[in-house]
This record gives sequence, C-alpha cells and structure tokens, in this order.
Amino acid sequence: MLPLERLKKSNTIDNLWIYILSLATKKPIYAYYLQKEIEEKFGFRPGKITSYRVLYRLEKDGFVKSKMEERRRVYKITEKGKKELEKAKSFYKTILKWLED
Repeated sequence: MLPLERLKKSNTIDNLWIYILSLATKKPIYAYYLQKEIEEKFGFRPGKITSYRVLYRLEKDGFVKSKMEERRRVYKITEKGKKELEKAKSFYKTILKWLED
C-alpha cells in the first residue's frame, strides 16, 4: 500500500468514530443510514458492520446515547462526545500547523 493510501485509510475507516460524531452533531442518526450518509458527506464508504460496531462502541463509552423512536434506534451525541470530537479537531489542526511550518 502506498503512503498516501495508508494515510487516507488511517484517517477515514480506521477512525470512523470522528465522522460518526460529526454527523451526530448535526442531527440524530440511525445506524442503518450511516454508511450512505458518510459516503455522501465525506466521500468514502465504510463497511456496514464496521459502522454498527463503531456506533455501539461509542454508545458503550458514553459518547452517544440512544433511544427507540418509531421502531428505530436513534443516536444522539452526548456532551462527552462533543468534547472528544473537539479534541480530535484540535489534534488535526495541530498536525496541519506542524506541516505548514
């Protein structure tokens, strides 16, 4: 795998949680539609099972919470999730600054 391909993979699929939390800041999300929404908004398509697993882990760790609405499980970001997403954004901004200097 070429360096750029490795970089893209590590910053997309390997860190899918960032994209899921980002979507959850805009509106409640449904696991079933995650794969399509990520592809439309961010330009890559994660595996369906991967999306579910990451979402469930985020809930287990307290970054999102869920409840049943009209026979669907709806996920919303928590304050803890918002803080973690802000840390990730700050981390990426720092890396970009290092690369620009």
